[in-house]
Amino acid sequence: MTRSSNTRNLSGSSRHTADATDLPTIMFTGRAGMAVGALSVPMVALYFVYSGPPPEWNVLTRSLLTLVTMAVLAAFGVALARLLPRDDTGRRTLVGQLTVVSLLTYVAVILFATSLEAGTPLAFPDRGMDPTTDGPLAAAMALAHGPIAHLWIAMFFLGFARATRQFTTAAPPVVPRWALRGAAVVGVVNLWAVPSLYFGMDATHFYAVNGWGADALVGLITLVWVGFLGLGIHRARPLT
Repeated sequence: MTRSSNTRNLSGSSRHTADATDLPTIMFTGRAGMAVGALSVPMVALYFVYSGPPPEWNVLTRSLLTLVTMAVLAAFGVALARLLPRDDTGRRTLVGQLTVVSLLTYVAVILFATSLEAGTPLAFPDRGMDPTTDGPLAAAMALAHGPIAHLWIAMFFLGFARATRQFTTAAPPVVPRWALRGAAVVGVVNLWAVPSLYFGMDATHFYAVNGWGADALVGLITLVWVGFLGLGIHRARPLT
């Protein structure tokens, strides 16, 4: 029985080590994360080009950039699932599973909100409407872009920070410590933005549900830090 148990534990550790040193997956995950961070900067910048209602091309272009960014983020999440630690039985940890599910749910929520946002200029091309504040879809989009997205991405960051601290003795770390600390901080910042739904929809207010602070700034910080996670994963790769 002891020999069988040792064999199972050795097998679990071997699978753990193989996953953590899967160089092609590590390189892909790192590059995908960095691409998300790079794409997020022009995507968010397009929201601040016009002080009034943006033209149709602006809304559709930033929506297209969002679609591409979320596609890359989904690829990042799937690849990251291969790197998160396993326990001694070879199973993905519960926190690790929650981490990946939360990230992919966040992607789905942002895609839904983007669909609503792009729908306003498509349905009313000559009205000069700002889809973040005007039209029948703005209110529905605000909660999805704001508190819902904040909560699920906070679950990702905090879960990631927790999952990658577990079972680290059998393999190299997934990311450096600075990336884990930053992930925890960004997760808390997103939790701080969740109650913004009580502060109305005046986009000029910092803490409004669709405001430049609790929505746009926190969203930019979130995606840029995914880029730093990608950088950390890329730099933490084993030298073999």
